[in-house]
Order: sequence, then C-alpha cells, then structure tokens
Amino acid sequence: MSLRHFLNLADAGTDGVVAMLADAAARKAARAGFTKGRADADAPLAGHVLAMVFEKNSTRTRVSFDMAIRQLGGTSIVMDAGTMQLGRGESIADTARILSGYTDAIMIRTDDHAKVEEMAHYATVPVINGLTDASHPCQIMADLLTIQEAGKTLSGMKVAWLGDGNNVLASIVEAGGLLGFDVVAACPPEYAPHEAAITAASGRARVVLDPREAVEGADIVVTDTWISMGQTHAEAKLAALAPYQVTPELMAFAKADAKFLHCLPAHRGEEVTADVIDGPQSLIWAEAENRLHAQKAVLRWCMGQIG
Repeated sequence: MSLRHFLNLADAGTDGVVAMLADAAARKAARAGFTKGRADADAPLAGHVLAMVFEKNSTRTRVSFDMAIRQLGGTSIVMDAGTMQLGRGESIADTARILSGYTDAIMIRTDDHAKVEEMAHYATVPVINGLTDASHPCQIMADLLTIQEAGKTLSGMKVAWLGDGNNVLASIVEAGGLLGFDVVAACPPEYAPHEAAITAASGRARVVLDPREAVEGADIVVTDTWISMGQTHAEAKLAALAPYQVTPELMAFAKADAKFLHCLPAHRGEEVTADVIDGPQSLIWAEAENRLHAQKAVLRWCMGQIG
C-alpha cells in the first residue's frame, strides 16, 4: 500500500472520509463509560509513536491528537518549532527525514501549506495537516461527525458560512464536493475565499454578499474567528465583517432545526453573539470533543487500518 498522507480531505476521497466517519462514531460509542486515559479495547496503534510539530499555538489540535494516539494504544512526542532545530533554520525536508527515522507518523500545525506538502514529500511516514493557512481538514472531520450525530444527512444538506473566507471554509467547501452537500458562504469581497477553493467543489459552493441569502433554509450555520493568528489590520477587518455576525435574528432564517458550529476559539460579540453560541442550537462543545474521535479515525486511515 502506498504511503497515506492527510493534507486535505481529497487525499482520502469520498470513500475514505465516509470510512473515517463510521470508524470515529463506532469507536466513540465503544468507549462509553471509559476514563479518558484508558486505551481502546483493541489498542490498534500499540507501539506506534506520533510526532507533533507546532509552529502555531494550539489547544484542541494538541490535546486531541495527544489523547487520540494514547487511546489507540500509542504514544506521542510534542515539539514546539521554537525549541527544535526547525526554529533555528533546519529545513522542513531535513526535519521530515529525521522524524521519519524516529516515529511512525507526523502531525504538523503551521502557516504556509507548502510546508506540509514539503514535509509529506520528504517523509517516509504519514504526514497529517493539523492546520495551515490554506486548509483545516481535521477540523472538518470533527464537524461532519458532529453533524451526523445531530441526525442530519450530509448528502443534500445546506451549510451556510458567515464571515472570513478562510482555511476552515476551504475545507468545508472541499467536503461539500466530496459528500454532495451545498455550501453558501456570505463574505465581504475583500475577504472572500480564493476562487480555486470554490470551483474545486464541483458546483456545490458559491459566495454571496448577503448573510440572509446564505442562511436562508440552511441546515447548518458556521462561522469562525475573524482575526486569525498572526493577522494584522484588525480594525479594518472587524469593520468589514461586522454585518456578518451570527445573531438570533439571522439564525431565524435557517431551518427551525438548524445547528450552529464554530471551531473555536470564539470571540463573543464579534463573529457571533453569546446567545447563539451558548444557545440551544449550538453544538460547539460536542464539536470540540469530536476532534478527538475524528483524529483517531484519521490516524487509523493513515496507517492503512481503515478505508
């Protein structure tokens, strides 16, 4: 079997994504009543070591991947780029070769997507994209699992996105193209997603200016923080995005049983009001926990155990 990297959802394809979602749901159910640190009954990745490289701050990615490999029976090594030779100028290519000799898989969370592509090119073990400026496939795996748990059918649903046309939106659009659901993103022109991200969805995605048009009849409403790590010119961006705040009034245009998602961290009063994100339609805490269960499936897929 050829080496499996997970840099974008398309690396797994429709069948792989579906298989991972099924595995994540089954393993989550099988752990009912377990303590968090107890390994799964079959410990399918016993003896495996995951290297985690962070060039960006993290809470959910760091903890979920660490716990994921533990629950699968393996162990992890966590490294911040600033404390590695990577932070002193050692190349991504050399880092990939070195870590491949020590560990069984590499997860990297960084800025430029070209870095994860270079890591995958030179690594001889699977490489997982824990986040780049271009995409966030691990987050969307958790989102899809959460949507299914809420009783929604992925195929044919409508997802509304409000705000910045960022990496999370790019991966949602990619998922829509793979699984057959529609994504309507409301974004100001200066913060719209790259056209290539929309056209890659095989006609399942479009961008509009009007937030109400995006949300009308939506099954799922999604937003994200407006000011991502490392971004500047915050005042101008906040002003441009202010009309795209998710409010109860806006949610009222979605389906009555619509659900709200946000990958966190959130800034209440900016991209979403507190009464939405903390309200009955919000699934953010289940979504955050599902990072763990989705990551376990990603690791097993990369190791060739599923899909």
